[in-house]
Amino acid sequence: MNAYEIRDGFGLDKLVRCERPDPQPGPFQVRVRVKATSLNYRDLMMVRGQYNPKQKLPLVPNSDGAGVVDAVGPGVTRVKVGDRVMGLFAQNWFAGEPTRASHTQTLGGPLDGALSDTMLLHEDGAVPTPAYLSDEEAATLPCAAVTAWSALVTQGALKAGDTVLLQGTGGVSLFALQIARMMGARVLLTSSRDDKLERARALGAHEGINYVNTPDWDKVARSLTGGVGVDHVVEVGGAGTLERSLRAVRTGGTVSVIGVLSGGAGAVPVTPILMNNLRVQGIFVGHRQSFEALNRAFTLHGIRPVVDRVFPFAEAHAAFEYLQSGAHFGKVVIRVD
Repeated sequence: MNAYEIRDGFGLDKLVRCERPDPQPGPFQVRVRVKATSLNYRDLMMVRGQYNPKQKLPLVPNSDGAGVVDAVGPGVTRVKVGDRVMGLFAQNWFAGEPTRASHTQTLGGPLDGALSDTMLLHEDGAVPTPAYLSDEEAATLPCAAVTAWSALVTQGALKAGDTVLLQGTGGVSLFALQIARMMGARVLLTSSRDDKLERARALGAHEGINYVNTPDWDKVARSLTGGVGVDHVVEVGGAGTLERSLRAVRTGGTVSVIGVLSGGAGAVPVTPILMNNLRVQGIFVGHRQSFEALNRAFTLHGIRPVVDRVFPFAEAHAAFEYLQSGAHFGKVVIRVD
């Protein structure tokens, strides 16, 4: 099998193409010939050594992958050879609350991930691919789309008529835009670039706020809701944007913390959380039940992921550099074969 490994330290220069023996599926395992893998900011952080500096190496990175089952081990009944599947991020989280064990079975660290032409999954961690999606599109769903769904639907109780504030135009934010519109919600979205705001409006965003020209975007968001505040913020920035998110949300509203693009450490303003009865929830992607619900909803509405660029397998480094640049609108994908 062909793969990329992080080896002998962290950094993009430590991401090395290699060959490994083809893995053989054990009991209840399936072998997937990977057709495509998408990049998440988590994957970039993993390569840099920022996500888990204690991660054991070598490691095949990338949490998201889609492909075709080409071999199954003893006892497998959920899938069969020839099935198109996607990998469940947390291989042992199927429903309900996560456990500490959920963090030990995640693809792309600590388990080997999808930047490879072959990967092993537990049969319970192989989710059927919606028939109408290409492998490149399907490869974008396991982390970004499920995270957005968990934030707004599984844990967010989003309802028609709510107002949602989204940050930027990366994968999670654009999936949240598509989900919010599907659910009948109003969408406000921030970006540093007017051209990206226009593209977001074309996807259904109702209002766009350029946070470079308008640093007080929280005040604009409140003004667009008649001074009440938005119902829900999908917070991808982290420490650098959390305080403004807390000021943008209405009394009794929800802030879903799912990213650390502007940093992961900082002082948390507790007073507005208490005084405004806010719900601040962390989102650790999501379980298989959420993934399956997302797939049913997307299939019913024919929703297609926003894929910005597709890189060939040989240009994996360029794909990471492109993600790192922040120039993307939607998902960055690597075609494996």
